[in-house]
Amino acid sequence: MLPTPEQIREYIASNLACEHIEVVGDGSHFQAIIVSAAFEGKRPIARHQLVYAALGDKMKAEIHALSMKTLTPEEYKVNG
Repeated sequence: MLPTPEQIREYIASNLACEHIEVVGDGSHFQAIIVSAAFEGKRPIARHQLVYAALGDKMKAEIHALSMKTLTPEEYKVNG
C-alpha cells in the first residue's frame, strides 16, 4: 500500500519538531514544505538530512521521491 501525504506528514512530525508541514503527492512522489527551528544555522543539505532521519527506513521502503523546501520559522514568515 502506498503512503498518503497525510502519513508522510505524520512520519515527519512524529520525529522532528515542526511548526508547519505541508505535504502533497501521488503515493510515490511527494513535495513538502517543512518549517522547523531545528533548521536554524544549517545548510540545505543538513536540513534535508534531518528530515531523512525523521523518516528513517520509510524513505527507503515506502517513499520513492521527496522534494522538500526546508525553512526556519523566520524564513517562513518572510518567504512563506
